[in-house]
Amino acid sequence: MPKFVDAVIRRQEIVDAVFRIIATDGLERASLREVADEAQLAVGSVRHYFASSDELLTHAFAVVVDRIVGRLTDADSRLGDTAPGSGEQHAAVLALLGEFLPLDEERAVDACVWMAFKNAARTRPFLATEADRSHRAVAAVVGGLILGVAGAASVEAAAEANDAAGLEQQVLVTEAELLLAVLDGLTMHALLQPEWMTALMCQDVLEAHLEGLNRRLAAGQPAVNAS
Repeated sequence: MPKFVDAVIRRQEIVDAVFRIIATDGLERASLREVADEAQLAVGSVRHYFASSDELLTHAFAVVVDRIVGRLTDADSRLGDTAPGSGEQHAAVLALLGEFLPLDEERAVDACVWMAFKNAARTRPFLATEADRSHRAVAAVVGGLILGVAGAASVEAAAEANDAAGLEQQVLVTEAELLLAVLDGLTMHALLQPEWMTALMCQDVLEAHLEGLNRRLAAGQPAVNAS
């Protein structure tokens, strides 16, 4: 009797092999033959599910984006259930930001794979669509977080105090971009220097950044002008 193979499970096994290769040896080694060897399959078996290396890598990129965005969405939902300005909100913000970072084995692999794909998208046009989707999804979460932390009342007060039309928008955009840069930097440091940039150090940096963020938003002052 022919052996039944669940296509969904087999495709995930192949993607998991791609992730292991990228995490240990880099994206350049993730060819169909190398992936087949890592998954302990024949190349023809991999081609049954993915016609080309480009198709496989595009699918793998989409999978890691979905995994990261899924965790962020869940954390964002929990954040939405907290009271503004409460200790619960602060803890939920830290938990949400922690989903970006390689704080355990699963998130470390995902972060490594995600960063590798984002970098590769600069020179591999077939990855550009997923790179754009991942950026927009993450930016939306970070933008929503900034809006939640700021609160409508504090933004209005900041604009009135500084007497500058549109300042509130400038503040929010600047802070969102700054937070994205902090998260990218922490991710890279934690992947390259895990002995130094530990989970505790990442949390300390995030705590310091949130303290400055709250102070700047309360004053309606963009980060580039903060003293």
